Amino acid sequence: MPLLAISQLVKSFITPAGFEHTVINVKQFTLDDTAHMALQGESGSGKTTFLHLIAGILRPDTGSITIAGQAMSALSEPQRDRLRATTIGYVFQTFNLLQGYTCLENVLLGMSFGPGIDKAFAEALLKRVGLEDCMKHFPRQLSIGQQQRVAVARALANRPKLVLADEPTGNLDHKNARKSVTLIREACRENGAALLLVSHDHETLSQFEKAQEFECINQITPAEEIL
Repeated sequence: MPLLAISQLVKSFITPAGFEHTVINVKQFTLDDTAHMALQGESGSGKTTFLHLIAGILRPDTGSITIAGQAMSALSEPQRDRLRATTIGYVFQTFNLLQGYTCLENVLLGMSFGPGIDKAFAEALLKRVGLEDCMKHFPRQLSIGQQQRVAVARALANRPKLVLADEPTGNLDHKNARKSVTLIREACRENGAALLLVSHDHETLSQFEKAQEFECINQITPAEEIL
C-alpha cells in the first residue's frame, strides 16, 4: 500500500460572479514511502489547494485521500488536525513562523501539537539545518534563508511520514534556492520521510530526476525518485 493514495478527488469554489469553478479534479495519485516527487505548475494551477487537501486543511467535495492507511477525507476536523500533526510536515512558502517566539520555541510549539515536546530532538534538528548558534534568535533577526531552515526543522519536528513543501524556494535567490532544496531532501532522507514538493521554478525542479507536470483537471501520473 502506498503512503499516499488519492482517488477521484474534486474540489470546487464559487467565484465572485457566483459560478462554480473546479480547481482540483485528480483521478488517481500515489506516493510511496521514502519517495521524493516534484510537481510543476504555474501560479493558479491548483498546487497549493492540492497540498491543502492532502494535509486536511481543506475538505474535498468528493473523492478519497488516504495517508499511512488512514482516510484523511473521512475524518472530522479534530481528527484531521491530529493526523496532520502526527503524520505530515508542511513547509509553507511564507514559512508561517511565530514572530514572538525564538527559533527553538517555534520548533517546540510544533511538537506540542504532536506526540509531545522533545527539546533534545528540536535542538538536534536546528543544528542539522545549520542554526546551532541561532536557537534563541527571533525570526526577525534571521535572513530569509535562515527562516526557511527553521520552517524545515519545524516540519520535521514530529517525525512525519510525509513532508509537503509548497513553493519552498519562492522567496530565495537562485543560489540559496538550490541549497534549500538539497537541505530539504537530505533532511527528509535522514528522517525517513517522503517528500512531495510543488513549484513553478525550473531551477528547483531541475534538482529532481523527474518533475511531473501538475494539471489539476487531468489525471496525474506520478514521476518519482525513490531514495
